[in-house]
Amino acid sequence: MDLLPTLLTLLIMQALMGAFDTIYHHELTVALPAQPSARIELKIHAVRSVLYGAIFFGLAWFVFGGWWMVLLWAVIATEVVLTLIDFLIEDHTRVLPQSERVLHTLLAIGGGAAFTVLALQTPAWWALPNGLAQADYGWQSWFLTLAAAGVTVSGVRDALAAQALARIRPGAPLDVGAAHLKFLIAGGTGFIGAALTQRLSAAGHEVTLVARNPLRAALRFGGTVRCVPTTATLSPAEYFDVVVNLAGAPVVGLPWTRARKAVLLASRLGPTEDLLRYAERALQRPQVWIQASATGFYGQTATNINESDTARITDFASELCHRWETRAESCTALGIRYVALRFGLVMGRTGGSFPPLLLGLKLGAGSVIGSGRQFVSWIHIEDALGVMAHAIRDARIEGPVNAVAPESVSYEAFMREAGAVTHRPVWLRIPERALRGLLGEMAIMLVEGPCVLPGKLRTLHHEFRYRTLRSALTDLA
Repeated sequence: MDLLPTLLTLLIMQALMGAFDTIYHHELTVALPAQPSARIELKIHAVRSVLYGAIFFGLAWFVFGGWWMVLLWAVIATEVVLTLIDFLIEDHTRVLPQSERVLHTLLAIGGGAAFTVLALQTPAWWALPNGLAQADYGWQSWFLTLAAAGVTVSGVRDALAAQALARIRPGAPLDVGAAHLKFLIAGGTGFIGAALTQRLSAAGHEVTLVARNPLRAALRFGGTVRCVPTTATLSPAEYFDVVVNLAGAPVVGLPWTRARKAVLLASRLGPTEDLLRYAERALQRPQVWIQASATGFYGQTATNINESDTARITDFASELCHRWETRAESCTALGIRYVALRFGLVMGRTGGSFPPLLLGLKLGAGSVIGSGRQFVSWIHIEDALGVMAHAIRDARIEGPVNAVAPESVSYEAFMREAGAVTHRPVWLRIPERALRGLLGEMAIMLVEGPCVLPGKLRTLHHEFRYRTLRSALTDLA
């Protein structure tokens, strides 16, 4: 009885479940490549992905005769051992979402079923002459070939992410104007928030995070920070020197459907309302409120913009920023100094839009989006943290602040510079029409971009560590 069709079907199911697990859980839900604590897990994922790629491709096109079965089973045994180690590391470094645990169980069952079928097929292949005999199972072979390519690329992505995380070194202590302050932070597990939380905690400041999953957040920071689900758990007598509001789902990603817009708005206004409720009932109000915003406040076609320039709502991104800032600014009625940091593209190794862009370059797929004439106002993560520290310690800073580097460049110039630093070609051009057709209204974030200048920071003679794009890219690449 030929068991190969059953085996290939089980492998295809395994490939589909694995792809969903990687994209939905590892990339979108927990952003695994952005978590320093996941470096070892990413290394294991990289090796497992390459092994799975070999298994998919090998069984799709070849019959393993004689002693070649020993090699195949050695690869499978290695993958199984790595999977068991992966389970142990996951349980020690992070709290898995329930859906991920269920999917991991299904993957274990599916893998066991596939390997059982292969074991039943083994005696027939063992009786064959030693060697690889070519086979062709039609669409199943081609599907598994695509799966092999996809899982191998995923492995390369995890290996590069682990390599980038290994290069991260503890930064210098942030000068926030005092030796010991109490911080209340929303959005502390995001890209910027996690970097800020780690640096503040390492410097001896007391940090309380408002997080949807306090246990997962606490585990991420090794139990060094206090985590609460909402500010309702805080006593009115509890005092915080600084409130930092960084909460908000990523704007760039899924198309801006009506439901997605509602999610983006709620993910910002909900935490803001929660922080305001604490501030209103606190017996002693915080000294300063640091509010995250974005250069999208000005609209995507604005040029040479300083904080004093007026801005109209021209698209959903600018509407989102306006509504977020307007609601947060009401803290001034409580006597709290308010600073709105309008960030450009924040570049770092552990999150945001830069790692996927860098990965594309390293894989030889550097591309220019649209005309390439749209502006990229950017800032290195170290300078983003430096601007936040400056805003906390300097009482002269109030209202909106453009948190961008002095050098704003076109997207094409940005990509050419990145290609030069990474020694990779930038040879693709993605048509604007294709992106608008695929992403709809959200495409405006990619095909257009404002030119924003750090007006207030220049006036205050703020010192940037990375003033030029070349210096920032050299450090990160």
